[in-house]
Amino acid sequence: MGQNATTADATTAAEYWKKVTAFAQEATDEIGAHLMSAFGKATAEQKTDGSLVTQYDKWADAELRDRIAKTFLDHGVLTEEAEHIFPDTDWCWVIDPIDGTTNFARGVPLWGISLGLLYKGTPVFGHVYIPPIAQHFHGFFPGASGLDMPEGAFANNQPLCIGQDCPNSTPSNTRLFSLCARSLKVLQNPFPCKIRMLGVATYNLLTVASGVSLGAVEATPKIWDIAAVWAITQAAGASWINLDGQAAFPLKVGKDYSTHPFPTLVTRPDLVEEFEPLVKVIL
Repeated sequence: MGQNATTADATTAAEYWKKVTAFAQEATDEIGAHLMSAFGKATAEQKTDGSLVTQYDKWADAELRDRIAKTFLDHGVLTEEAEHIFPDTDWCWVIDPIDGTTNFARGVPLWGISLGLLYKGTPVFGHVYIPPIAQHFHGFFPGASGLDMPEGAFANNQPLCIGQDCPNSTPSNTRLFSLCARSLKVLQNPFPCKIRMLGVATYNLLTVASGVSLGAVEATPKIWDIAAVWAITQAAGASWINLDGQAAFPLKVGKDYSTHPFPTLVTRPDLVEEFEPLVKVIL
């Protein structure tokens, strides 16, 4: 079981990762079903950072924390709505209970639930569920962790793998690039792709992993926006570029991540040199 022996409630590495995968699928399915019943009907209020929050964000956050506490006894949590300080635990779940709250509250059918699992401060597993389109994404990215674990990225259990030899995959006005609402400075100059803006940080970046977009940028995502997709996108073969030049991981024990931004470009490895100069204007 190697490094996974730090988790007392798993007897083998294979069983541990099967448990993690099943937990993420079941939890997001059940919580997503409840959220769908309130989709487009929730009353939103504005937080101090200008983003929106609803009672359903808070409910889903608490529900996920409770399920993790009962299932993974030695795991910490870092969440958008409650726990902002990175804990001193080998394993930590990072939760975004509703990514795309504005879409959720206003009736736009694109929002998701995000769960990232970190080992010693670095994501090794991610699961994102987009309930309105019934799409689950998950991925395993051991990196340099030394963990005995699976590898690969999946959408509804079908493998994801972006290739550099795909037909019609060079930048053009018929290919997509995805922006966030805070990255519109990119459009001050001509851009080689057709632009989309989806309003969901996780799905925005996952469009690269699924081959929908050639690249995607997020100007000010927080840790709950990126923890899961950091693992999934790279497991699918994408390049993750920290635009401020600072390493995103490992996280630091005791640090408050409530306001810490992670400006990010995700794209195919062969397109980094083309897109990175174009999106640096967001800094």
